[in-house]
Amino acid sequence: MKNNMKNGFFANLPISLSVFAYGIVLGSICNTKNIDYLQLMLMNIFIFAGSSQFVIVDMLASNLSLTTIIGSAILVNMRYFLKGPTLNKLFLNSSIKQKLLIMHFVTDESWAITMKNMKEKDINVYFLLGGSLCIFLSWILGTSIGYFFAELIIEPKNYGLDFTFYAMFIAILTTMYKSKNDFLTFFVTAIIAIILEKLLGNSIYILISAILGSFFSLIISKKARNE
Repeated sequence: MKNNMKNGFFANLPISLSVFAYGIVLGSICNTKNIDYLQLMLMNIFIFAGSSQFVIVDMLASNLSLTTIIGSAILVNMRYFLKGPTLNKLFLNSSIKQKLLIMHFVTDESWAITMKNMKEKDINVYFLLGGSLCIFLSWILGTSIGYFFAELIIEPKNYGLDFTFYAMFIAILTTMYKSKNDFLTFFVTAIIAIILEKLLGNSIYILISAILGSFFSLIISKKARNE
């Protein structure tokens, strides 16, 4: 257990730097929008979803209804309904409590690193937990620094912090790239997402484009096996 947690933790260290960086951005935004540090930490602990927290903070500052805020946060995170089943192999001998606890800390980053290592190494669920805790600690540290030193980060673009979110997802895609079919899937899914975002105008496009991209990947993978 300890070795898997340690390996998972260190495997996620490189990408956690991006998480740390855009955590700084969120922390500074919370400070400027008069959100208490305690509120920020409660979000970090009980929500722990970077993109959703950015949405929530923006909506809180706009005085939108609680229903709207919760609904938007759920939509942004619905992609985890697709990611959860891919981890079934790791959770075979886990209790419901263990599943709920560990999945709460799973992020896009720790999921991607775990999926990569599942194909190459003999790992268990504690690898996923170790990686997720690495990302969690980076997020806590980043948002805290951003909050308390917000006056020094008036314009995140000056420090390149606005690009860290995109850099992180580029890094995730890089770890998952194995063949031309993967690139084709990434490209088609991105095009679908761009089109749906324009047509729908809300976060449900993330889930729909992910599902359509998954079906596309399934089709071309089946075709490749038959050839």
